[in-house]
Amino acid sequence: MSLLNIDKVRKDFPILSREVYGKPLVYLDNAATTQKPLCVLDAMREEYLNVNANVHRGVHYLSQQATDLHEAAREKVRQFINARKTEEIVFTRGTTEAINLVASSFCESQMKAGDEVLVTEMEHHSNIVPWQLQAQKRGIVVRHLPITDDGRLGGCDEIATYLTSKTKLLSIAHVSNVLGTVNPVETIVKMAHERGIPVMVDGAQSAPHMKIDVQAMDCDFFAFSGHKMYGPTGVGVLYGKEEWLEKLPPYQGGGEMIDKVTWEKTTFERLPFKFEAGTPDYVATHGLATAIDYLCSLGFDGIEAHEQALTRYCMEQLQTIPGMQIYGPQDAGFKDAVVSFNVGDIHHLDMGTLLDRLGIAVRTGHHCAQPLMHRLGIQGTVRASFALYNTKEEVDALVAGIRRVSQMF
Repeated sequence: MSLLNIDKVRKDFPILSREVYGKPLVYLDNAATTQKPLCVLDAMREEYLNVNANVHRGVHYLSQQATDLHEAAREKVRQFINARKTEEIVFTRGTTEAINLVASSFCESQMKAGDEVLVTEMEHHSNIVPWQLQAQKRGIVVRHLPITDDGRLGGCDEIATYLTSKTKLLSIAHVSNVLGTVNPVETIVKMAHERGIPVMVDGAQSAPHMKIDVQAMDCDFFAFSGHKMYGPTGVGVLYGKEEWLEKLPPYQGGGEMIDKVTWEKTTFERLPFKFEAGTPDYVATHGLATAIDYLCSLGFDGIEAHEQALTRYCMEQLQTIPGMQIYGPQDAGFKDAVVSFNVGDIHHLDMGTLLDRLGIAVRTGHHCAQPLMHRLGIQGTVRASFALYNTKEEVDALVAGIRRVSQMF
């Protein structure tokens, strides 16, 4: 029995009641982006209608109101991930920009040619390409931790062999966007810190699904996106420990992030504004705060239990289909809300296209993880990913759809 009232929850998301191609929409592409509840849309509309003014430094009433909402959102994020201070919360356009910020600023100030950044074989391109760009500019080296055949990292002893005196930063996905693998980040962070190595965690696929505590995790940086957790697009968060953010230089220059500008020299604002050049999307931050309120009102115990039950049920049912190949951990206890698969020789694009005609929205392709696809020896997969509003009946519809498509080949 789910701790969530799913029928009630689904009423908060009107898009889920629409049809596509004359079929009820079954939306299973939540790892790409989630739908938005009415409360988020209403909050953003209300701000545009009644409190729309640029934030910070404005002396007039609307600017003060907008600033209060924007900074209240920062405090909401701080509470959500249990950071120590609001100064440790930097607003970005999303996880991608947050990782780029760290890659640029960290490599500029903390690394030299020959130093190494360590990632994993299951990373999204957003946690590979920014480091490669820095490698081209600065001569640093990007190495990767290998994964096992069932899509997990090796044991502590194996990981330890990659943490050398040359390793200056470890950047790792909390949850794989393809395999659903939940990495033991607390253990890995502890191992890295014992060797003096700071750790960045890509939380894009974990923040929507589980309670995040950056102090317990003890990571040095943590990044996530609003649109993957029922908030708006174009806004995300970089958490950084205060001592690290103080050390790093600004990522961009412009208004908002300065203390004083002369022709001879510029000095920068205090944290976190040093990293927030230009006008922020202050309406989106309010939307993100509203999404956080929504998630917390439902409770992560119920969300996790519901999504884990869906993941387990989906894997059980998919395994009854002839030719089914599921990628990543086969034990749902090591997965989180993502199931990637192929069926026989059916191309993933063909499967996804035909499922779409049945009203079932899944993702196909390499999922911005081409090195992982190479490791798996495939070109791509079909990916079903779950959110708190998905149902067992939608999993049944997916399985029935796959069976129907399989019969065509």
